[in-house]
Amino acid sequence: MSITRRTLFKGTALTGATLAAPGIIRAQGAAPIRIGEINSYTAQPAFTLPYRSGWQLAVEQINARGGVLGRKLEVISRDDAGDPQNAVRQATELLGDQKVDLLAGGYLSNVGLALADFANRSKALFVAGEPLTDALVWSAGNRYTWRLRPSTYMQAAMLVPDAAKLKAKRWATISPNYEYGQSAVKWFKQLLTKARPDVEFIAEQWPALGKIDAAATVEAIARVKPDAIFNVTFGADLTNFVRAGNTRGLFEGRDVVSVLTGEPEYLDPLGDEAPEGWIVTGYPWDALQTKSNTDFVAAYRDRFKEAPRMGSVVGHALIEAIAAGITKAGDTGAEKMTDGVGGASFATPFGQANWRGLDHQGTLGTFVGRIAVANGRGKMADWRYVDGADALPPDDEVRTLRKPG
Repeated sequence: MSITRRTLFKGTALTGATLAAPGIIRAQGAAPIRIGEINSYTAQPAFTLPYRSGWQLAVEQINARGGVLGRKLEVISRDDAGDPQNAVRQATELLGDQKVDLLAGGYLSNVGLALADFANRSKALFVAGEPLTDALVWSAGNRYTWRLRPSTYMQAAMLVPDAAKLKAKRWATISPNYEYGQSAVKWFKQLLTKARPDVEFIAEQWPALGKIDAAATVEAIARVKPDAIFNVTFGADLTNFVRAGNTRGLFEGRDVVSVLTGEPEYLDPLGDEAPEGWIVTGYPWDALQTKSNTDFVAAYRDRFKEAPRMGSVVGHALIEAIAAGITKAGDTGAEKMTDGVGGASFATPFGQANWRGLDHQGTLGTFVGRIAVANGRGKMADWRYVDGADALPPDDEVRTLRKPG
């Protein structure tokens, strides 16, 4: 049952491992439904390793319930190493040699867009979990691509109501210089300016992903003396930015609004250096006492002996969402699946969510709150859940944003 990290990273990662609960008998003559999963395991392990555990748990649970359409689920996983070309090569092998029924996964937005284009050309269903760029389902959307997580537009829309209440008028932004970061900054600027026409954006910093010169970046922002900062960095870049900012007093007397920083995989490494008062999106896993979350946390901790992270939620919800779509479609042919996914409802640790037929976006939401420090670690405080359906533009606006097809 256990898939070790050594197994995952040997060659091109998992090859044909069926993740089924012991003792479950496959329906006679029914081959497993094969999911070709691709992700940036070696490039972004903080998120993707908990994500892997999440989808592994979901596969085991679904198979223990009898599978989907009377068939077990089988996940064949590959590591794209954060490289779009490598991801497409992996997808080609999964569809051609492994004969998977559909593709899933993705972390970085540029990788997700490459996989979406490949899926469209190959006429294969692709269910993206983490890539957040809106282009995935809007300007570059296609018939065969669906996306689970709240997008850059949605994350910005969730943060803007709190940002608009701040006294700050002069804003600076810092973001990794690739599709995800560019999209997040674009939407935050547009939505905040619409809510507060008196604000202005006076500076932008665009460090390369994973290569931030934190001291120079902090000094550049400090020189323009903004009232507030919009941050899109994550992972090691976030840690370095926060530490340099704390050392140089960048955040003293300034508001900061930040995407993803409340997620445990990014907040926990900061320890007691977590920047108190930042307005963030994230996951207060230990404070959320809904049955769907407490059941998930208990099952996850029992299985993996550690607390879940946001990646864990995404991995688990991704498989449940795929299973719900296939069940609604009643078939595993690519055309029937992609026709049938829209309108399917699926369970997540955050409660029920749905697949929107209009733009192939899932309605999974996330939490908005402020960072506090307690017992030597950062946590989310004063949080609230924002349903993904409430963070999307009106349908007629979506129709103008989405490419036909």
